[in-house]
Amino acid sequence: MASDTDELDFEDALEKLEAIVAELEAGELPLQEALDKFEKGMELKKLCEQKLTEAEARIEQYVESESQEQSS
Repeated sequence: MASDTDELDFEDALEKLEAIVAELEAGELPLQEALDKFEKGMELKKLCEQKLTEAEARIEQYVESESQEQSS
């Protein structure tokens, strides 16, 4: 079953994560709601890391192909 975070792009996921962090830092949420937000934040963090890893791999692939073309 896919999570609703799976369909977010990096910028949207980061924006939602930042909003959750701000809510948690305010310290005004009831415990259960804070735990739910924390869990959602961890999902978003994982998604952001995945998106950054994918972007890094694409950049490395591009740089490598450009290097090979220049050395030919």
